[in-house]
Amino acid sequence: MSSTDLPESSTAAAPLPMVSAVRVAEGEELRSVALPGLTLTVRSRPPARPGLPPALYVHGLGGSSQNWSALMPLLDGVVDSEALDLPGFGDSPPPDDGNYSITGHARAVIRYLDASGRGPVHLLGNSMGGAVSTRVAAVRPDLVRTLTLVSPALPELRVQKTAVPTGLLAVPGVARLFAKLSSDWTAEQRTRGVTGLCYGDPTRVSEEGFRAAVAEMERRLELPYFWDAMTRSARGIVDAYTLGGQHGLWKQAQRVLAPTLLVYGGRDRLVSFRMARKAANAFRDSRLLALPDAGHVAMMEYPEAVAEAFLGLVQTETRS
Repeated sequence: MSSTDLPESSTAAAPLPMVSAVRVAEGEELRSVALPGLTLTVRSRPPARPGLPPALYVHGLGGSSQNWSALMPLLDGVVDSEALDLPGFGDSPPPDDGNYSITGHARAVIRYLDASGRGPVHLLGNSMGGAVSTRVAAVRPDLVRTLTLVSPALPELRVQKTAVPTGLLAVPGVARLFAKLSSDWTAEQRTRGVTGLCYGDPTRVSEEGFRAAVAEMERRLELPYFWDAMTRSARGIVDAYTLGGQHGLWKQAQRVLAPTLLVYGGRDRLVSFRMARKAANAFRDSRLLALPDAGHVAMMEYPEAVAEAFLGLVQTETRS
């Protein structure tokens, strides 16, 4: 893993334990970017040719930049792709200030874009990353060229029953209790549970993909801050759901100026498909891709369909 010489952290980070290496797909590169108060791992693909517009991908709760590895190669000739590991996820260590709120994650994205000078970018976010990207696009429109949201975690009044356990992680003590009760679960059992929750059809996951996901789960469970990052980020989502006024996510969605692609799955167990219409009405310049058989991670389950819709968005933005 190479380093990028951006501003160094003002606080010395605590040494992290040695864990298994992060998986890097063919054609991908990883690098570590040091910023004041946080260090981010960035996954990228060398652009197919010079001059392509930049794109940045932001994952969801419990995910990592690997969640975009199926989509990125399909856009090689369209954009110059980079995907972040948010603080405390993937291969990025926790932030020095312990801030895992939606605003904290959005601040990390903004600080990376400001430091790298890549903006404005085509910004893509999934789930929690969709909420983060919405906030970035609302408060820093100069950094966002287009916005693509895959099952964004925007506030719902009636949360699906299948999403309740994830929300319960935000309750103090629940994550610790769950970790204790599930201490004898294997990484394979945990991965099957996550796959069943996130995919509309878990059988679409290849055997190779499943084994890679198990290996990543084993790696994450070795990290001492795994549950803390999950708990605090889940709490950040819940807090964002209850925040009203001009800082509420739906109010911020109405402020987004960038052309927006919304992707919703009909079999999503975490973000209700019924929210698609509300989102389409909230974002002023939006288009909707509805995938009846997709679950929560359409960019992993149906990357070709998402890539095609994204290409249409980019072509429209280029002509305008």
